[in-house]
Amino acid sequence: MTTTSFKPVYLSLLLALILQILPWSGDLLMVRPEFLLVIVLYWTLRAPHLCNIGTAWFAGLLMDLISGGLFGQFALAYAITSYFAVTYQRRLALFNIWQQAGYVFLLLLFTQLTTLVLKLFAGGELPGWQYFLPSISGILLWQFVIFSRLRIDSRSNQA
Repeated sequence: MTTTSFKPVYLSLLLALILQILPWSGDLLMVRPEFLLVIVLYWTLRAPHLCNIGTAWFAGLLMDLISGGLFGQFALAYAITSYFAVTYQRRLALFNIWQQAGYVFLLLLFTQLTTLVLKLFAGGELPGWQYFLPSISGILLWQFVIFSRLRIDSRSNQA
């Protein structure tokens, strides 16, 4: 097992934050994955000593500031989701890529359900089924990140 330095972790988090704040509109806004959450989950599972529940909470606070919605909803949702990711992190290493993707998909759905419940408690409207499209695009992003990482790891093992 290789050790991960903090540079790729925090640079990828910064890139995810930049992608999150880009001016998305129309249908792209509806299917935009939560880039920051996907990267936080990836590093929480891959390098929990560098990216943990505190990092997820801080990333959620940044999302709260960016979204301008109910302050603390993303921080709470990201922290709880990260807690579940860390709790099952060792068991997840025994799963194959597709089983891991299923678990991450459930985590993404859980995050959206948590923010939805918080929005409803604050007096928000019940959204339609399109509200859950970011979980689907998020898992596609997750698979892209995982397969890209596997490709990079296999190239470095061949060298």
